[in-house]
Amino acid sequence: MPPRADPLDHGLILDFYDRNARDLPWRRPDATPWAVLVSEVMLQQTPVGRVLPVYRRWLDRWPAPADLAAEPAGEAIRAWDRLGYPRRALRLHAAAVAITTEYGGIVPSEVDRLLTLPGIGEYTARAVAAFAFGARVPVVDTNVRRVLARVVRGVDEPRASATAADRAELAALLPAEPAVAARFSVAVMELGALVCTAVNPACDRCPLLDRCTWRRAGAVAGVARRPVQAWHGTDRQARGRMMALLRAMPGPVPRTELLATTEDAVQARRCLTTLLADGLVEAALDGWYGLPGATPADARPAPGARPD
Repeated sequence: MPPRADPLDHGLILDFYDRNARDLPWRRPDATPWAVLVSEVMLQQTPVGRVLPVYRRWLDRWPAPADLAAEPAGEAIRAWDRLGYPRRALRLHAAAVAITTEYGGIVPSEVDRLLTLPGIGEYTARAVAAFAFGARVPVVDTNVRRVLARVVRGVDEPRASATAADRAELAALLPAEPAVAARFSVAVMELGALVCTAVNPACDRCPLLDRCTWRRAGAVAGVARRPVQAWHGTDRQARGRMMALLRAMPGPVPRTELLATTEDAVQARRCLTTLLADGLVEAALDGWYGLPGATPADARPAPGARPD
């Protein structure tokens, strides 16, 4: 079969999306730009199913950037619950403060202005510009990159990060109309999430089956350049235990209690040090630690309590 000039056929992909798109709150017409921004930060490296309940509670409590900016950063970490990578909560709080103080509480619509917000990188800035404001900008996450690599370039590149070249490639394939381009971007993303998956792709359900360069080349599975990150026994797990303890407490806890969450004493001390360096934990009083931004009342241990 000769190669096609338009492997990412707009009509086929948009029709697939119309018939198969998941009903997600950040995709609904009433979703605000702030809601889209929150969703994009939460969805980084985290499955939709885990994000949904935290996202809903977050927007109920902080429906606008100014609502979050008015509270201590520690409350954002507490509300982050068990989504993982809690520095994302700090970045969202910092972005909310910047939006409130520098943009009058209105999420900016342009990519270059979104990039000025703390912790907002190329992907998130473009996703918000496209999905919240209908801009014609390429949005490339791991799902989109996988579709591009397989369908257009004919290779499988597991867990490879998006590059400027990927964005330029997608930009050349976007529909001309900005609103259609934004919908096309999320449609390609959904195709990668539901059909062109990293493992066991459902090629028989793919609308691009007859156009896929990878399938014509034999669908040879690629080898990941980066191994799957372990969890059990790692510093990430140990840090997570400390953060879970702090989120569950209304105020600071003794250092000894934090260190006791991990059996390896050297690892425990190392993890507490990195949490302090990352700004996820603050020293409240001598030997006591809490989430950042604790009020003086929160920072006061219970009467008679001792750090050791």
